[in-house]
Amino acid sequence: MPVLDSHYKTPYFFRNGHISTAFSGLIRTVKGVLQTRERITLPDGDFLDLDWSFSQEKTEKLLIMLHGLEGDAQRPYMTGTAKLFNNNNFDVVCVNFRGCSGHDNLKFRSYHSGATEDLEAVIEHLINNKEYKEIYIKGISLGGNMVLKYLGERAEVPKQLKAVIAISVPCSLGGSAKQLHTFENKLYHDRFKKHLVNRLKIKQQRFSDMLSLKDLNSIKTLYDFDNVYTAKAHGFKDGADYYKQCSCLQFLPNIKIPALIINALNDSFLSSDCYPVKEAKQNSNLFLEMPKHGGHAGFVDKKNIYYNERRALEFVLNIF
Repeated sequence: MPVLDSHYKTPYFFRNGHISTAFSGLIRTVKGVLQTRERITLPDGDFLDLDWSFSQEKTEKLLIMLHGLEGDAQRPYMTGTAKLFNNNNFDVVCVNFRGCSGHDNLKFRSYHSGATEDLEAVIEHLINNKEYKEIYIKGISLGGNMVLKYLGERAEVPKQLKAVIAISVPCSLGGSAKQLHTFENKLYHDRFKKHLVNRLKIKQQRFSDMLSLKDLNSIKTLYDFDNVYTAKAHGFKDGADYYKQCSCLQFLPNIKIPALIINALNDSFLSSDCYPVKEAKQNSNLFLEMPKHGGHAGFVDKKNIYYNERRALEFVLNIF
């Protein structure tokens, strides 16, 4: 499909991408979402915690939500979408990736941008144990890359899966990593690194034979983290190999169900190759919208319902 025109009218104060990003990540709150937790066992014996919220009426429609780097099911970008969809007759399940639910996971490995085997396990669990006829997925940032990779690396997907929405997607993981290491993004970089390393310190105590204190203390940047831990724990040669194998960009031409990507042009996390214009023009199932403003998952809009949340609902209600 051709690239879509965006109709996002940004509130004046939030035209600065850093302001919209910081406000949305640190200040925004969403009230009125009651979540119920379900723990599922993964094929390798590890677990995932799924946080459910429900429509007031019985429904056969389900939205799966996937969070971003160091996120969880309680982030406002998750609960904001959940609230809107619950109010429009969808049940919503917000997935906490391994180690992100407040409980350290059991294995040395954790989660990463390309861990589609865990998403596949969630989808199979839902299809085998629930009675939803329509399933949709919305991924934010890392979660957006994951779901687009999931779609594009498979010859077919379950018939219940009807469409996906991906927001602020680092389609090129290597390009996005380079952006995060620029001076402009130093505060974000340092915040991500601090959270990741603090989580890894706990894991190192349990798996000291697989990760030494020397290795842990050598992590000074996100590049270091991916070289020292992400690659080693998940079977990649190094960080660069991880970025190459897991970037969703290469999988976009193979997507066979409707997929909407919304990437703001002033998102400081995204490199130029994170805007897949060519791929969208050549694939009738791929819809690309590039608002001028919005920062990284910061599409502030009226009544505390974000633009990307409205567009996600609009997209799934009008794809047929």
